[in-house]
Amino acid sequence: MLFAILAFCVIFILILSGSLLIFYRETIQARIASAINPTQKQQTLKSRLQDTREKLGDVVEQFERIVPKSEAEVGVIHQRLIRAGFREDSAVKNFYASKVITPLVLCLIALLSGLAKSSPFFIYIACLGIGFLLPDFWLGRTISNRQAQIRKGLPDVLDLLIICVEAGLSLDQATARTSEELRLAQPALSDELGMVALEQRAGSVRADAWKHFADRTGVDSVRNLVSMLIQSEQFGTSIAKTLRVHSDTLRTKRVQEIEEKAAKLPIKLIFPLVFFIFPSLFVVTLGPAMIIMAESFKSIFTH
Repeated sequence: MLFAILAFCVIFILILSGSLLIFYRETIQARIASAINPTQKQQTLKSRLQDTREKLGDVVEQFERIVPKSEAEVGVIHQRLIRAGFREDSAVKNFYASKVITPLVLCLIALLSGLAKSSPFFIYIACLGIGFLLPDFWLGRTISNRQAQIRKGLPDVLDLLIICVEAGLSLDQATARTSEELRLAQPALSDELGMVALEQRAGSVRADAWKHFADRTGVDSVRNLVSMLIQSEQFGTSIAKTLRVHSDTLRTKRVQEIEEKAAKLPIKLIFPLVFFIFPSLFVVTLGPAMIIMAESFKSIFTH
């Protein structure tokens, strides 16, 4: 095991040195030239970090090109990444690069830990398959958690919007103020409302900005809110009353969901009771009696 660890360290150092020579050749040449000629302008820390980021981006792009994909699939992945909160241009490339890097890392872990000694073909195939699908599962889990945060914090956001609107602010100003106030308490909703405020400042129509908000999140309660706001604006009804009605509806729905989960709890407890708790009770209650009976029968048959 120690020999394998030393061999891995040596191979890792050689690969790292080769990568530095390949990808950072210009940087190394610039440092050598600056050491020979001190009058040459040194690169600032910011520029070095920017160069490092560009080099890592090139490496990620090389891994990303390995995965076959279509434009429709890229569009779906881009939409899912936006719903997970990743809006950077490099998010899609990083995601596809992770589908290549993760299987390689799992195979390396299996090799170093010795798991692949028993059946290497099966282990490596499993590592490749799990590593390829793991980023998709992680992305789905991230989207679900973010949607749950948005769904849970929406009533509080609506309450603050009602307060701002009733204080005399317009809906656009109330949206921007709510985004600033709830940055720590509700980061996901604050981020989305900040995007709505930015789109409105950029000249987008209010209805389009809120529709984009619903499309980015993919939450049904947000879609209902956007529909109510658009209808309220079209028919000229009070926005504060609309928000209050929707907030009360969301809280009532949450209470109903909690009551539904509480009603399902006894049925869900049947399986743990039958398979885990009842056998333990039988062992504790009948175990001593069975031991006494066994000793009694043993003494009878010995005589």
